[in-house]
Amino acid sequence: MTEIKQIVEKANILTEALPYIRDFTGKIMVIKLGRSVLAKKELLLSAIDDIALLKLIGAKIVLVHSGSDEINRWLKINNKEIAFIDDNRVTDSESAEIIEMVLGKINKNIVSQFSARSVKAVGISGKDAETVKCIKKTVSGGDLGFFGKIINVDTSLITELLNDGFTPVVATIGADEKGQTYNLKADELTGEIAKALNAEKVVYLTQGNGISENDGVDLKAMLKVSDVEKMVESSVLPNSTLKKLAYATDAVKGGVRRAHIINGATEHGILLELFTIYGIGTAIVDDNEKLYNHEKMFRKL
Repeated sequence: MTEIKQIVEKANILTEALPYIRDFTGKIMVIKLGRSVLAKKELLLSAIDDIALLKLIGAKIVLVHSGSDEINRWLKINNKEIAFIDDNRVTDSESAEIIEMVLGKINKNIVSQFSARSVKAVGISGKDAETVKCIKKTVSGGDLGFFGKIINVDTSLITELLNDGFTPVVATIGADEKGQTYNLKADELTGEIAKALNAEKVVYLTQGNGISENDGVDLKAMLKVSDVEKMVESSVLPNSTLKKLAYATDAVKGGVRRAHIINGATEHGILLELFTIYGIGTAIVDDNEKLYNHEKMFRKL
């Protein structure tokens, strides 16, 4: 490709992004960083660069992060068993302390990377200002210990931070009515925060390329809630994908305009998904949702 063609291609990308920039100014987006992003520094920095740009155009961003790989490493160092029941981490009292420590370390590292880009960010957990209230989660098959189920999200602190120009970076820790600390599922927390804030978007950065059928060949760029429910009923997708879909669909049913599931291993994947017509992952919308005006000539619901 010649230099002039490269310049024209970049100009076309900017032109395609412009309507989205107008649409997203002042809107709230909740983004979840998963293990695929946190595992590699270059991917984390790429995601932070994308979020910094979203901030620059006037979007209000809330970031939720997990920390599974680092948590596992520290549990092994402390000779703690790593166990899951139905994809929920078994968390005894010592493990809960380790998890809170590790998430705090990850949280401050993310905040420092935002600071290096002159983006004001504040690290919090669900325990701060009683933001996330939870109860002990119960499942068949065993005792999860101090692993929580979210019962309420108070957005007062998050909203105040957003209005003051800060990006809240939220660690997946909550507490019950007695102040007992609980480990939380990042996908659930992300969706609950997005619903409570009536966000424009919730974005899940995961290990897969959105939602596909036919052994990953047929990537679904957009799905309605009813489409997702049919896919769940037919059980054509892996269990882990079905759970991710459940959280995303629940967010949309709860008032979030769009939920996006994208591959966190794609550099600048957030921008590619949000600022292009077809994106790189899967967008989930309510059955009654309308396309953005500039999308109507390119895609259908």
